[in-house]
Amino acid sequence: MRIVFMGTPEFAVPALSELVAAGHEIAAVYTQPPRPRGRGHKLRPSPVGALAEEYGLEVRTPTTMKAPSEAAALAELKPDVAIVVAYGQILPQAVLDVPEHGCLNLHGSLLPRWRGAAPIQRAIMAGDKVTGVQVMRMEAGLDTGPVLLSETVPIADDETYQSLHDKLAPVGAGLLPRALAALERGGLQETVQSEDGVTYAKKITADEARIDWTQPASVIDPQIRGLSPFPGAFAQVAGDRVKLLMSAQGTSTEKTPGTVLSADEHGLSVACGEGTSLLVTRLQRAGKAAQNAEEFFRGFSIDPGTVLS
Repeated sequence: MRIVFMGTPEFAVPALSELVAAGHEIAAVYTQPPRPRGRGHKLRPSPVGALAEEYGLEVRTPTTMKAPSEAAALAELKPDVAIVVAYGQILPQAVLDVPEHGCLNLHGSLLPRWRGAAPIQRAIMAGDKVTGVQVMRMEAGLDTGPVLLSETVPIADDETYQSLHDKLAPVGAGLLPRALAALERGGLQETVQSEDGVTYAKKITADEARIDWTQPASVIDPQIRGLSPFPGAFAQVAGDRVKLLMSAQGTSTEKTPGTVLSADEHGLSVACGEGTSLLVTRLQRAGKAAQNAEEFFRGFSIDPGTVLS
């Protein structure tokens, strides 16, 4: 089929690779404009943009798809279908109507749970035990369209955003050639989403990354893992802002929340709310590489009894 692909981050890279490998004609790749990255803050293409350039595909980087001229430019490509994977822009109805077979979106949750921008992070932070990827037909509403294909993926007790992202991306990519094959032969079944159980995965904000030690460990632990490695949950430790990247719930304690119980090669043990504690086993100081606890505490000490903020 003649496809227009729309995607931006690493999550979308396997999807583009699968479509190219399956022999589909990629008329153009739409992605977010280059952004300043790295120490030199040089403009660099998005992960999808960089891959598209390697394949020699046409890359388009409009700042908005809402301009009438963008729907017209898309129509000139005469796409059979558009595949959208974490593009990062809302597509107006005029754009959705352009491809002959509409626009199909690969979404990183089991809809209607976690519609919106951050489904992978929110699933972990909420303590979900299972998630998945789904191909859906796009409508004007936020992730409201009918589901076409689905695959479930369990969430491990020690899952981080990065590890779950890396599981879901290839699974989702593998669904797309199947969806297109079914679409070509007219055998793609559509399931309307239920209105029961709808939740919204709002964008992660900076203030959500700071740890509130008065919360129980059962809340803080998935917060840390769901934000690891980016943006990274953090606490002020001995005057330094330290990211906390891996954790597990610890034993009960009567200490004041935020009190350091121990800080050694086993990890940073901190009292939390409701008499619980947390063991942080991977940390990162500002401007430094992430380290396991054993490495971290060779060059950084925290006295037991210190109260973190």
